[in-house]
Order: sequence, then C-alpha cells, then structure tokens
Amino acid sequence: MATPVKVAKTDSWDDCFHAAVEVAREAGEEIRRAFSSEKRIETKSCAVDLVTETDQKVEKMIISTLREKFPTHSFIGEESAAAGEKVELTDNPTWIIDPVDGTTNFVHGFPFVAVSIALSVNKEVVVGVVYNAILDQMFTGQLGKGAFMNGKPIHVSGQEDIKKCLLIGELGKSRAKEKLDKVFSNLRAFYNEENKTHGCRVLGSPALDMCQVASGSGDACYMFGAYGIDVWDIAAGGLIVREAGGVVWDTTGGPFDMMSKRVLCASSEKLARTIAEGLTQIE
Repeated sequence: MATPVKVAKTDSWDDCFHAAVEVAREAGEEIRRAFSSEKRIETKSCAVDLVTETDQKVEKMIISTLREKFPTHSFIGEESAAAGEKVELTDNPTWIIDPVDGTTNFVHGFPFVAVSIALSVNKEVVVGVVYNAILDQMFTGQLGKGAFMNGKPIHVSGQEDIKKCLLIGELGKSRAKEKLDKVFSNLRAFYNEENKTHGCRVLGSPALDMCQVASGSGDACYMFGAYGIDVWDIAAGGLIVREAGGVVWDTTGGPFDMMSKRVLCASSEKLARTIAEGLTQIE
C-alpha cells in the first residue's frame, strides 16, 4: 500500500471538516428540491454523459462558499473541469468536488445521488464527505478519526471470502464494443456458473459505491477511468473506506493514486487481492 504522506495535525482541519459537512447539507437541499422537478439536460463527452443545471448550480455554490472561508485553498470540480479548467493536484490544500455524483440517477429519479467533497493536503485526503440527500445519509471521514454515517461510527464487513461477497461495480459511459467486452468479462469473472459471489450490484454513483463498502452494506467495489471515473468520484470515498477499516488499492493491486482514475475498495486485504487477480484491466 502507499506510504502515508505527512500532513499537518488533523485537529487543524476540523474547521474544514465542519465547513464541508455544512455546505454538503446546503447542496443536498438544492438537489432534493430539484430531484422531482423537470430538468434541463445537456450532454458532455457523449450522449450518455449527462449534466443538468443543478450540477452546475450546486458546484458554483460549494466553491463560492468554501472559497470565502478558505481563500488560499485550491479547487478541482467536475463541472469546472468540463468547462475547460485545468485539473491539477498540488501540495496546496485542495478541495475536490463532485456536485451531483450519479447525474443519470438524478435525471431518472433513482435515489442514489450524492454530493462528494474531499480536502487534499500535500496530495493526501484529510477530509471526506459524501451526502445522499435523497436518502438523508451523510457519510464522513477525517484522517485518523474514523468514518461515520449520520454521526454514528461505521466499519467495513471484514469479509475475506469472495464466495460470500456482495460486489459493487459500474458499467461506465462507453458503448464501444472492446470496452464493453472487458466490462462484462470482469462481471463474469465474479458472477458465473460457479457462483463466485453472493451477487453484484451497479448503483450508478461511484462515491456511494465506496460508502456501501465503508458501511459494510457491500464488501468490495472496483472502477476504472475508462468508465468515466475521475478524481472527484473517488477522493472522498477513498478516505471514508480507509477510515472504516477497509482497503483502498489500485485495481492492479498496487498503491492507490486518486489521480489515476482507478480504484479497488474491499473489506479485507485477502478479498482485495482475490479481486485484483481476477480483473481484466481497462485503459
């Protein structure tokens, strides 16, 4: 696993943590109001890469609120990047924001939609907040302080046996045959006539996928950048899983690098190793 990066004492980031929770709730209120309303939908990279006015409005609100409180901090946001802003992670305190993780779910009224906010310092995430406003589930983590859901401690399941595992994955946005063949090949590796897992789930929200592992509702999840996954999808969730006692690796089984756009989360090292060895890597 990756060697931990030295960061300032976690107490010094308490104000940032509380600010992230507060602004996530404010963003959640906006998402909840818009959830059942008619939406103006646009596309980004392809016909199934959706964005709504809520994504853009919520991101602007989060960034403006946090920038007012922390004017020296840097920002990486999904919609800002889509608009052409450079995505650059430095040692400076950097907020990494996905305003509506699960936009397709949001468009269709499927209640797995989340605000995801992380704070990285020296390229190490020290604060992670993932809020499903529709189900009112607030997942939080601070480096060295544990993981919580609605203020109550959460822990991974500890499952080690792939045959007793509930596995979570994503299908991605690409409809290219070569990529789809690999996507379904990975599913078949763990969901087949040998009944290698208890089951597989696709939720459509990478941040919430990771939080299911953190809370013990799922036992493992994996995602690739080729699915359309980026740093804002996995930064907060990665910290929450680790603080819940889980394993966060690259899909190859190597150290996790959130800028690589690949992640494997599991409830135990044994389970993570089994999954990494069975995956076909997708570039």
